[in-house]
Amino acid sequence: MTTEPISPSPYSRDLDPVAANYAPLTPLSFLTRAASVYPQRLAWIHGERQATYAQFAARCRRLASALARHGIGAGDTVAIMASNIPAMLESHYGVPMTGAVLNALNIRLDSASLAFMLEHGEAKVLLTDREFAPVIEAALTLLKQNGRSVFVIDIDDPEYDGPGNRLGEIEYESFLETGDPEYVSRGPVHEWDAIALNYTSGTTGNPKAVVYHHRGAYLLAMGNLLAWNMTAAPVYLWTLPMFHCNGWCFPWTLSAVGGTHVCLRRVEATAIFRAITRHRVTHLCGAPIVLSLLVNAPDRPRFEHTVEIMTAASAPPSSVIAAMEEMGFHVTHVYGLTEVYGPATVCDWHPEWNLLPAAERAKKKARQGVNYAVLEGLMVADPETMQPCPADGTTLGEVMMRGNIVMKGYLKNPQATEEAFRDGWFHTGDLAVVHPDGYIELKDRSKDIIISGGENVSTIEVEDVLYRHPAVLDAAVVARPDEKWGETACAFICLKPTAGATTSDEVIAFCRQNMAGFKVPKTVVFGELPRTSTGKIQKHLLRERARQL
Repeated sequence: MTTEPISPSPYSRDLDPVAANYAPLTPLSFLTRAASVYPQRLAWIHGERQATYAQFAARCRRLASALARHGIGAGDTVAIMASNIPAMLESHYGVPMTGAVLNALNIRLDSASLAFMLEHGEAKVLLTDREFAPVIEAALTLLKQNGRSVFVIDIDDPEYDGPGNRLGEIEYESFLETGDPEYVSRGPVHEWDAIALNYTSGTTGNPKAVVYHHRGAYLLAMGNLLAWNMTAAPVYLWTLPMFHCNGWCFPWTLSAVGGTHVCLRRVEATAIFRAITRHRVTHLCGAPIVLSLLVNAPDRPRFEHTVEIMTAASAPPSSVIAAMEEMGFHVTHVYGLTEVYGPATVCDWHPEWNLLPAAERAKKKARQGVNYAVLEGLMVADPETMQPCPADGTTLGEVMMRGNIVMKGYLKNPQATEEAFRDGWFHTGDLAVVHPDGYIELKDRSKDIIISGGENVSTIEVEDVLYRHPAVLDAAVVARPDEKWGETACAFICLKPTAGATTSDEVIAFCRQNMAGFKVPKTVVFGELPRTSTGKIQKHLLRERARQL
């Protein structure tokens, strides 16, 4: 029996992608357009300094050119340790313009964690703000002990007047002067090329290195516009750390609509209120702790215009949402992870919900919602059978996602990547229910991660430090609800018989010496730990105990 070969479809003949009809998606294109269309519009404001889009683009090209002249190119890693200042913003464009990958470091981390990231990510250049010189100097010492070095560029921000030595060979502004403002961006060869490297807070041992691609960054940046109904020329205040998921891709989002970035070194209520009033800020992002900071501030103002605020992590209490609305803020609740570029679901608001009583509105707003328009798949399912959970608001399942805003994978960790992507879905490890209207609501975290002030805290990492204390025999760490931080670490400790009069303050001080401040337990409880018949600590009982403290 013979079969005739199947003729190709006419739609597949002589219709290949060519330069005229295809270009790799990259958020770098947003800046090119903004500089052309809005050259005199303000791109960023920082204290008394400011730059138009023409100047912003030129500075980014100078950075790219200077890095290229230093040998930085495709596949190289450039790290930056800085708060929300123009250099951090410019790095989001200047670094990938060379084909290199940006690694924005968490300014709250300890030297050992930073040294690991610099070595694991193979950073060739490090831009570092003078404020963080002590911890960076210690990290560089550890790096040198491992036989590695990195070219250091100091950032001497005029808005910072505190202590901190210069560690590098050249200062940032001087480095820019060595670059060409007419540099032609290399950009990605393929939209799948890496644009950024972001380290998770680590659930076990060292953190995982999440790799973003240009396509995902482009789409999430556009997704932000859709989820937030952002229109032309918004004024965005940087309260969300740019090191966190690349500021949820907002460094790129704002250029797509010619918006203005208002930089802010420190998240303080007075500074936020002043910036909102002075610059007529329209949008800002932040964890629930930022909302609590604002509503609990003395003499909080009532703004004459509506300020949109996007919050993630655990849902803010209804009282906080009500107080925010009274001040003139409109709260949008989103949910996501480092592995999906930041926010990937949104509590998409229905106008008729505005008619509900305040308590009911807050209950609706507390849900994590539905998928971003740029996230192709969102499912709550049994992780073993992969069967979707019924939309009954009670059946618990794991949140799973798939689509173009899911990471490339974990750098140098194929086993973790394969595990995260099993069965064709990204497994978040978060547990949720699906309500009858299709909106999801988180209920627990299967990996015991604590989210404190918007930052992830690994219970295992904290436990490892506790076990180093000479008086500690046994330790377990769980989340304790906290009005200010959302959650804090609560340590349950069984002391050795020879421990003597060990106090909670002594244990907390020991932790503070051995980890970043936001990871340190705020509560320490002494006593025997509940265990199963096989010896496993029953953390669910400890969580309940922590909730009742």
